[in-house]
Amino acid sequence: MESYKQEFIEFMVESDVLKFGEFTLKSGRKSPFFMNAGAYVTGSQLRRLGEYYAKAIHDTYGDDFDVLFGPAYKGIPLAVVTAIAYSELYGKEVRYCSDRKEEKDHGADKGSFLGSSLKDGDRVVMIEDVTTSGKSMEETVPKVKGAADVTIVGLMVSLNRMEVGKGGEKCALDEVKDLYGFETNAIVTMKEVVEYLYNRPCQGRVVIDDAMKAAIDAYYEQYGA
Repeated sequence: MESYKQEFIEFMVESDVLKFGEFTLKSGRKSPFFMNAGAYVTGSQLRRLGEYYAKAIHDTYGDDFDVLFGPAYKGIPLAVVTAIAYSELYGKEVRYCSDRKEEKDHGADKGSFLGSSLKDGDRVVMIEDVTTSGKSMEETVPKVKGAADVTIVGLMVSLNRMEVGKGGEKCALDEVKDLYGFETNAIVTMKEVVEYLYNRPCQGRVVIDDAMKAAIDAYYEQYGA
């Protein structure tokens, strides 16, 4: 596993973004782990988060893209911090763009988008925190495709939970790939998280011990893709 992935796993735990215990998800599933990207709140956390996204995007998709698109609302800061990190790490200027939940009908920047406008020929990388159902893509992809003649290169999320999506057979990232025809990837998968953290001290404690590993295995027996 690449060193930045190992660092990112520890970063999620130390930032209290990835938690282990008993959680009820929006879907109603009882999960032994929970991810809340809204817990990245400080300047140093956001700087590091942008760097991890930039490294993963660079490793996965290379430099042949023009725009980072982050769906509102959580995708807005993700796109911004990753665009900054990309410039600093790789010397490449990429634009950021996000959609508005409500269209702005006044001023010089009125319309449905924040940041850069989308132009014919743009190559776009979508960026999100975590995809469990793919619902946000249902709303976002038509907006992006309708704004200009663009190519969506792929989607990058921070964590692939690796559980079945709405269809009940494949994980949400694979469902998005099948539905829209672009690549879908994550900085890390939950399999990588478990492999790295199992019986390994992190922040002075073991967050995945034998009991938690058994709970996670049981969860995937039921909901794993």
